[in-house]
Amino acid sequence: MVTLRELDETRRGHEALGGPTVLADRGATNRERMLFAGAVVVLDLLLLAVGGIVAAMFRFGVVESQIAGAWRGSNLGGVSYTTVALGLTAVWMVVLAFRGAYSPRIFGAGADEFKLVVSSSVLTAGLVAIVCYLGKIELSRGFLAAAFPLGAVLLLAGRFGVRKWLQRQRRRDRLVHRVLLVGMPAGVAELLEIMRREPKMGFSVVGACLPRLSKDPGDEVADASLPILGYLDEVRSAVERSGADTVVVSALPGRSSRLLRRLSWSLEGLGVDLVVVPSLTDVAGPRIHVRPVAGLPLLHVEEPEFGGARRIVKAIFDWVGAVVLTVLALPVVAAIAVAIKLDDRGPVFLRQTRVGVHGKEFPCFKFRSMVVDAEQRLSELRAANEHDGVLFKIRDDPRITRVGRVIRKLSLDELPQLLNVVRGEMSLVGPRPPLPSEVAQYGEDVRRRLLVRPGITGLWQVSGRSNLSWDDSVRLDLYYVENWSLSTDLVILAKTLGAVVSRNGAY
Repeated sequence: MVTLRELDETRRGHEALGGPTVLADRGATNRERMLFAGAVVVLDLLLLAVGGIVAAMFRFGVVESQIAGAWRGSNLGGVSYTTVALGLTAVWMVVLAFRGAYSPRIFGAGADEFKLVVSSSVLTAGLVAIVCYLGKIELSRGFLAAAFPLGAVLLLAGRFGVRKWLQRQRRRDRLVHRVLLVGMPAGVAELLEIMRREPKMGFSVVGACLPRLSKDPGDEVADASLPILGYLDEVRSAVERSGADTVVVSALPGRSSRLLRRLSWSLEGLGVDLVVVPSLTDVAGPRIHVRPVAGLPLLHVEEPEFGGARRIVKAIFDWVGAVVLTVLALPVVAAIAVAIKLDDRGPVFLRQTRVGVHGKEFPCFKFRSMVVDAEQRLSELRAANEHDGVLFKIRDDPRITRVGRVIRKLSLDELPQLLNVVRGEMSLVGPRPPLPSEVAQYGEDVRRRLLVRPGITGLWQVSGRSNLSWDDSVRLDLYYVENWSLSTDLVILAKTLGAVVSRNGAY
């Protein structure tokens, strides 16, 4: 345990040893990140060039079997569509660069990276359309209709592959931001826990600076491995000694605005990122708007949207998606039904009462994955519960059948819930549908999960499923309720496939 009372001794000990053992060359770290960004630029360039040339080949074919030769020219003085494709690639790359798609801060930054790629692609298409119209350039509509979707898909696929590689490197403590934490001990401890729990975020904590208090309140940073590198007025020195390239500030004592301003002044010239953690948490960017008033940045937080046109669009998307998925899944559904029936001759489907939007109960359909008398045997297994909170989970539940073990691992037992989506009782994406017995134990804050329809998948599904603690499950569900959007739903649906294949937390 490292207390404020021990700060001077800890700091002097590190200095006596020549500084903390995490010393690193900030320049070398920056060079690694720049090389990585350069590699992403080259990858995007190749993907867009390939996409453009393939689109030209698809539209016009190859003349005299010359792969790199001239296709049927546009009205640009006989310029080939190969040249047009390469020119389009150059414009696309410029737009991506101006939009910040190659900033080291954007790599691995959640859905924002993919949204930026998509919005830049749409902007490029708009610019090309305007230039062609104003310049009376008669480019083939078929070529453009093929080039832009293909190029966008290739970009997204490339960024997805790059992200997976980057996350593996970050778990090995490479291509990370070396972070110095600054603030009150409680805030520093919370940030340290989050950053170490999520290494894919790319934050490697190298030390902390705590406030110089006249009285020691006994606050503690409960991690003896965290080097305490100084007080708040020694942040610049701590940055230089630790090789940190990012300073993350949590809650500060007293007049925090004045302290923060002085802190930013002290870091000038070091090329270090200053990140401030607001006290406002679990609110997504689209709901936050900054309005400066007399030099004071005011954060305006919009109310969560639980109705209106966006809800109608989500309902239509859910219904159409559920119908399409049901048709596609019919062969799998038939095969699972036969396997369950042959396994123990019991019923194929399980009809279980769940709680939906605004506390309305509905029959939730699933493939039966347990023995017929599973509910009757529940009481004798209560003591073996491996989950905290109101949930009941056992990793090796003896009630699960042979077929049930397979379909639960692949989440195929939830396929019949597509019928609940068609009936309007569930959504494709949303909080986990709870049992009435679970809802009876909800606190007031947890009941906010019932403001939206429960989902077949959700943030809990793509974040670990049964491996999550009760508090983490609630936090993820409430975050979704407060900040849902159709684009978020699409990202979660895409991640669900990876979660199902990895089978992480499925039992």
